[in-house]
Formats: sequence, structure tokens, C-alpha cells
Amino acid sequence: MTSVTSETLSDEIIALESAYNAHNYHPLPVVLEKGKGVFVWDVEGKKYFDFLSAYSAVNQGHCHPKILDALIDQAQQLTLTSRAFYNNKLGEFAQYICNVFDYDKVLPMNSGVEAVETAIKLCRRWGYINKGIAANEAKIIVCENNFHGRTTGVISFSTDPSSYKDFGPYMPNYVKIPFNNTTALAEALKDKNVAGFLVEPIQGEAGVIVPDEGYLAKAFELCKAANVLFIADEIQTGLCRTGKLLACDHEGVKADILILGKALSGGMLPVSAVLSNDEIMLNIKPGEHGSTYGGNPLACAVSIAALEVLKNENMATNAEAMGKLFRDELTKFNHPLIKEVRGKGLLNAVEIDAADEDAAWNICLSMKQLGLLAKPTHGDKIRFAPPLCINEEQLLQAVQIIKQAIEEYAA
Repeated sequence: MTSVTSETLSDEIIALESAYNAHNYHPLPVVLEKGKGVFVWDVEGKKYFDFLSAYSAVNQGHCHPKILDALIDQAQQLTLTSRAFYNNKLGEFAQYICNVFDYDKVLPMNSGVEAVETAIKLCRRWGYINKGIAANEAKIIVCENNFHGRTTGVISFSTDPSSYKDFGPYMPNYVKIPFNNTTALAEALKDKNVAGFLVEPIQGEAGVIVPDEGYLAKAFELCKAANVLFIADEIQTGLCRTGKLLACDHEGVKADILILGKALSGGMLPVSAVLSNDEIMLNIKPGEHGSTYGGNPLACAVSIAALEVLKNENMATNAEAMGKLFRDELTKFNHPLIKEVRGKGLLNAVEIDAADEDAAWNICLSMKQLGLLAKPTHGDKIRFAPPLCINEEQLLQAVQIIKQAIEEYAA
């Protein structure tokens, strides 16, 4: 009888997934089975720093005990009623999250892209009802190199061929302008049919592109002057990731429509939310929008716990301090392969300068061997976003792994 070696266990699992699962992702070749705090373990028992945090869905750390307890307790009581009936958790959650972010109303959904689609619908409805835009003429301004999800509606305004190529026809009435360019925004806002401006405060998927200081505040000011809604997609940048509760908080901007997701459940289950005030939110009437799972009791209980953990454990403050330390350490490293180190809080990226187009991928493979997991985005950029509970000792250990991986690749 042939025994299965530790080497073949991961291979077999990867092969099984490849045989039966759609090939819409290209994962790093590691098979994870356990997570705790800032660490994950593979099926062979090897321990890694997680420096992706499920694209910032696990800000609070893997399997946070308070969030896990909330999940288990509620799962033993009631998980789903649909919105055909009231449940005893939705009102509590709605009050809690509205108080945290200072909005009149919340519309709960599941995935991030569902929340983006919801925000778009809200914006259009407001444009017709409140601004008086003619039927079917409402436009929304978006930024080039955006990433807001992959539904057919959202890819209609993507500028990334991997998201939109061969998935047409596309939805009209989106105006694409350069990110971090208020001159272009001001010009686009001259169109009276514009209802909203949808923006990521930091473009995550594009490679952690941080705009100039003052960009968000100026964009918000321009939107106000044009009677256009400012819609902030804080799915990845929000919930303490950048060193503030929201990335917009760095410039004192309160979006007209706020989109949240990912870490809203601490990585336990899909939860997203759209927040706004009554003038915008109450334009949608019963039966005009919804979701079977949106606002389910399990999600509500988990989300309250997830938000409490962020606040009670001062994760924004820690993200600010650890992010600065991370950037300082890698900037001092000053390796010729590093073109730029950039980010805010614990949402950071290193841009690799190498002739080899697979350099970033190969560096990530080297980091994996050394015990740290991260993943390239857009070819030459490596995004680094560990859970916000990481401490100084752990962060410095992780930085040493990153340095060693870069040096090994260079050699």
C-alpha cells in the first residue's frame, strides 16, 4: 500500500479543485486548513503569516473568538427568515451600524459587488426623483483602473480587459475619468445628467494607488457644488484598514452613499451594507430592491461583534502605527528591485522593478517558502495587508521574510 506523502497531499487537493472547480482564479500553490490571528496553516501543518487577509475581509484576525462566539450563538438560534418576516436581530444591527457611521438608514446585502449595485440603483433613483434627471438619462462618473466587482453591470465601467473582455454588451451611461484628477472630475460634472461619482478612496486592486492629499475632499466639494452624490466604495479601504475607521475619514469626507463589505463580518460569512440618509434611501420602496439573505439574523449578530472588535481593540490605531513601521522598514531596505513602497495604514503595496514580468509572482513563491503569504496584483505589484491585530514583533519578523525573498530572487 502506497502512503500519501505530505508532498502529494497539497498536490492532490489542488488537482481535485482543478478538475471540478471553475478556473476563474489563479491561486498561490498553498492549501490552507486553519487560521488564527495573523497566521494560517496549510494541510501539511506549515505556518504562515497571512499578508492578504482575504483581500481585507479578515481585518480582525482569523477566527476571532468574540466574532466566532457570536456566530455560534446565533447559528444555534436562528440563521435565516428572509425579509418576508421581521427578525429580532436586524433592527439591532441597523441601529448599531447607523450610529457607528452616523447615517439615517442602512440597506444590508451580502457580497461587496451587490452593495455596489445597490448604491448605483440608489443613486440613479435619487437622480430621477430628487435631481429631476430625465428618465433613463442618469450618468455616474467612475475612475479608470477601478475595481468594484465583476457583475455584468459593474464590468460595464471597468477599464481592465480581464474583467470586461468578451462579456458584453455593456451597460451605458458611465463616464470614465482618471483617478486622482479633480480637473477631469470638474469637467465631467458639467453634465447635468450626472447623478453620482463612484470612487475607491484608495484603488486597491490597481495596486494600492493612494491619491494626493486633499483629492477626496476636493472631489467631495465639487460633487456638492454640482448637486451630485459622492459614493465611497470602502469595501476594502474601510473598517480600520487604513488607520481610520474609514479611509475617507483621513480628509473629513462623509460620503452621501457609503459602501461596506469584507471585514464587516470579520471573515465569517458574506455581509455587505449600504448606508445613506433618508433623502436618498427612502426613494426605494417595498418590492423595488432586496435579497433573500440580506439582513439575515446570523449576519446581523456577527457584524455587530465584528464592529465591536474593531473599536474595542483599537485596530485603527494599530493599523496606523504598524503600517508606518512597515513602509519605513521596506523603504530603508532600499533594494534596487523595489521601485516604490506605498500605502496607508496596513493597506500597502511594493512595486517591483524587474525585466522579468513574473518577478512579483516568483517573489511571492519565495515568500511562501519562507512562511509568508501575499499575492501580486496587475503583474508587478505585491499587495501587503495583514490582519490589523498584528504586533510590532510579528511585523518585523514578516518584513525580514519579505527582504529575504527579494534578496533570494535578486541572487
